[in-house]
This record gives sequence, structure tokens and C-alpha cells, in this order.
Amino acid sequence: MSAPGAGDWQRDVFRELGGVMAGTEQPASSPSPPVAAQPAQAQAPAPAAPPLPPPAPVSVPVVTPEVRRTGQRARHGDPPARRVARALRKGLSATARDTETATRLARAVQQPITTGRQIAVTSIRGGAGKSTVAALLSLTFAHYRADPVLAIEADPSLGTLPRLFGAGEVRWTFADLARILDPSMRVTHVTGYLLPFTGGGWLLPGSQGAVGAQLDLDAYRIVMTSLRRWFGTTVVDCETLPAEVARTALTTTQARVLVAPATAAGVATTRTVLDWIGGLHRSMLPTTVVALAYTSPGMGVDPRKAAEYLGVGGAAVLPLPYDRALAEGGEIRTALLGQATREAALALAAEVMDRAMSRGRGGARGGGTAAGARP
Repeated sequence: MSAPGAGDWQRDVFRELGGVMAGTEQPASSPSPPVAAQPAQAQAPAPAAPPLPPPAPVSVPVVTPEVRRTGQRARHGDPPARRVARALRKGLSATARDTETATRLARAVQQPITTGRQIAVTSIRGGAGKSTVAALLSLTFAHYRADPVLAIEADPSLGTLPRLFGAGEVRWTFADLARILDPSMRVTHVTGYLLPFTGGGWLLPGSQGAVGAQLDLDAYRIVMTSLRRWFGTTVVDCETLPAEVARTALTTTQARVLVAPATAAGVATTRTVLDWIGGLHRSMLPTTVVALAYTSPGMGVDPRKAAEYLGVGGAAVLPLPYDRALAEGGEIRTALLGQATREAALALAAEVMDRAMSRGRGGARGGGTAAGARP
């Protein structure tokens, strides 16, 4: 027995084949009767094919084999004599106060959040240590927080962050992800385009290290708006001011970090930026932290005097001491960082998170003060 509708299907095939069915042949003496011409019927347009995904870019090594073969040796942030002296002091005079301070700072970094916190890191000029501070913050947040942490490189000119995080190669970049993002995507889809880094965090590179790479402002807005729902904490390494993306990041993130070189000129220009920020909106300075970066030994700016001058409008000022491991400019290995650097990074992350959560009410440790001793 033929299946239901089989006769209809056979008649349709017979009609479309002009009276000849598969496996049969009409006698020549019985020509088919002429078929009256039928008016042509308008056919509905075929549905458009879904857009093809953009072609996958070719991976580019972060450090070329020629450079890798030079064999630069990683150094510890503290010289051997300082490490020995610190170990002796710690064994002889460790106090409950040190433990209490570290616990308090860790709790500030770990405080629960309801919506994603985005933190912009920028400076007034290159070479101030902006990308290094962004990487240190990202590593610290990833170490202490349980929710996903994202580092975004919104300064695509040279691709510094992948090198600081020890990435082997870069494939997908900021501009690529802006074209791919779709409301139906899940975080598991998005992380396929990101680079993982130590501690469970993720990195979105700005470029593949090409000179002259540009970041479109519309692409920045798409990525920042879309990724906020998936990542609890996002650290944005911005271009130096007054670039357009950096200005946008300063005004749209919940907190901002200005990296100031620990020089007289660096402090003076950073004060000019702070005055400008204060004129944008009264809530911006209380959610701003100045990282006073000592990028070479012997930099003589007093952090307390710098804090008095830069702590305008409620901004906090915290020093980041000179560290031999950071000065090398290669991958940041937290195990090689000096003890003072690790403590300063934790204090900076705690202050930034407090101010990102306060949204203008001022940090928990008080604005306008410098934490830590003179580097």
C-alpha cells in the first residue's frame, strides 16, 4: 500500500516532467494533449541566507621567536639582601596588626556587587606605567574575587597587555569581538574569543600589536555595554589622554585610576587632569584614585606631599613602589614581585573597588591620603 499522499506526489512529479514519469514511457501513437498556457504566478522571494560569520583571523605571536631566543632572565622584585632581611623581620616581629590590615584589604576587594563594575586606567602620557597598573589590578582582582574578571585593552597601538599577561599569541581582538557580539550569545560563547590569564581572569586584546592600530568609539561602546552583564569586574587599559576613547571611559566607568609618574612634572600634569575631571561632574573625583608610580630607583617625590597636592576633591593617592621585576617589562609573575609591590597592589585594588561601589560617596579609607611608606 502506498503511503498517504503518494498519488498526489506522483501526479505532481508527472506534471512537472511533462507527462513522463520515472521508469515509464508514453507510446508515440498517444501524444499528450496540448496543455493550455497558464499565466505565470509570482513566486515569493526566497528567504535571505543568514549572514556568514566573519573569517577567523590568523594568530600572531606576542613575542617573536627571535626575541624569545634572547633569553632575558626574570629577576625578583626585591634584591636578595632585602628578601633575607624581610624574612628575618617577619619571623621576629610579625604582628596581628599586619594580618588585620591584609584581611581588611582582601575583604574590600571581595565585597559583593550586584552589577558589573568597570574601572578605567589611563595617564596623561606614555611610559608612566599605565598598562602595568592595569595588569596588576586585573591579576589582583582575579586572585581575590570569585566572579569573572575581565581585562580590556582599549589602547591598541602596541598590544602591551598580552605581553604583560604572558600570552603566547593573539587571534581575536577588540574590533573583531565588536562585530561578532550578539544578544543571544552566552558567556561561554564570548570566552572563546578571549585569552585566559593567571587566576581565572580573561583578556580582550586591543590589537595584534600592529603599529597605528585604531579603536573605534562605537566598537568600544558595543563591547563595554555587552560584556558588563557577564563580568563582575572589568579593568580597561585606556589610551593616554586626551584620546577620545579615554575621555569616554573616564566618564562612563564606575571608577578611574590615573597613573602619575613619581616626578615633579608627572605630579603637576596629573593635577591639571584632576582639575579637568572635577569640572566634568562633581561625583567623578571621589571615585578617582591616583597611582603614584615609581618606575625607576631613586625617584624622590614624597608620596605624602604628593597626596596633599593631588588629593583634590576627594581623590585618593597611593604609591606603587619601584620593582625590579616590573621594570623588566615582560610577563608579570606575581611570585617574583617584591613584597611591597604586592601589598601596594592589594591596597590599590581595595581602594578602587571601594570607590567603584561608593559611586561618589568617597572611599572607605578616606580620600586624599597616601597609603604606605615612602618607596
